[in-house]
Amino acid sequence: MSTAHNGDVEIYYEEFGDPNAPTLLLVNGLGSQCLNYDVAWCELFCDEGFHVVRFDNRDVGLSTKLDGADYALADMADDAIAVLDAMGVEKAHVMGCSMGGMIVQRVALDHTDRLLSLTSVMSRTGEPGYGESSEEALAFLLAPAAPSRAAYIDRQVAALHVYGSKPEWLDDDVIRTRAAAAYDRCFCPEGVGRQMKAIVRDGDRSAELAALHLPTLVIHGSRDTLIDPSGGRRTAEIIPGARFVEIDGMGHDYPPPVWKEWVAIWSEFAHAAVAGP
Repeated sequence: MSTAHNGDVEIYYEEFGDPNAPTLLLVNGLGSQCLNYDVAWCELFCDEGFHVVRFDNRDVGLSTKLDGADYALADMADDAIAVLDAMGVEKAHVMGCSMGGMIVQRVALDHTDRLLSLTSVMSRTGEPGYGESSEEALAFLLAPAAPSRAAYIDRQVAALHVYGSKPEWLDDDVIRTRAAAAYDRCFCPEGVGRQMKAIVRDGDRSAELAALHLPTLVIHGSRDTLIDPSGGRRTAEIIPGARFVEIDGMGHDYPPPVWKEWVAIWSEFAHAAVAGP
């Protein structure tokens, strides 16, 4: 457990596995804390020979809260680079989910020389018409902050039954436990609002992504209604040489039943990316 600094912003991060192994930096989505990358899941990547790092984005978790400040995804991308700098990692694999996918796209565009590969998951390019939310899913995204701990937990359960994976992969007790841990660690709805503004401010990245030359994997769930799978397909279509994988039955979440498949797909890609053609 350590902290990195990007100017006055302090970023909390945690490391798993051999620090001498190739690094995989995991980047979270909107309002999501590093806890969402479960320790047991991180260890599966370690078992494949990687040094895994998870961190709290600015405005969530144990990282700096920026009351009254405006920032962009480029600043959040710089936070990710600050974590690599703090560990002395020259080049890393990066993988981001949802808003985290947008952040790692920005990392790849602004700091290409620091990356071994890019993995964008359940995300989009920022272009209108691709990766849009269903009305029901969008209602959860735009809802006012939960008025209590119990309401927050209930909302997380309800939301995942709208845009999450297929019902047999969802365990309400697990969702409740995870939601309770997140609420108790940090509840900062104002920070989530500032993150949403950063997404809007970044806009359409498609023209920049079309000129990106970096080993790229794009993963999306077939049942995602928060960011429609067209967002992932478009991302892979735009980035030269990108590979697209759609996981059948997965939604806008990462339940344990998909972990082994996800890790196997990613590890094969990452090893090939380093080995080269």
